[in-house]
Amino acid sequence: MNKSNKFSPEVRERAVRMVQEHRGEYPSLWAAVESIATKIGCVPQTLLEWVKRQEVEGGARDGVTTSEAQRVKELEREVKELRRANEILKLASAFFAQAELDRRLKS
Repeated sequence: MNKSNKFSPEVRERAVRMVQEHRGEYPSLWAAVESIATKIGCVPQTLLEWVKRQEVEGGARDGVTTSEAQRVKELEREVKELRRANEILKLASAFFAQAELDRRLKS
């Protein structure tokens, strides 16, 4: 993922905070997002994603938090490595079992 972040985390946090603080002044969340997005120079869809992500992180919206997603990714990587190691061990075990049978047959 080679996405460059045009906006710093501080700007993102401030924009999300502005949406949350001024949400009641607009008829809808989208109206608040559109108004504030133009002020900080981003597209409304981007700001809306930031707001949704913050709501998920804060527990106000259903979804997978960043830390949970990272943990799942780490566990999936670990499972992949363990499966690879198991496959290597199975092959080695079969190789040595065959070698032992060959040795016994020659004796």
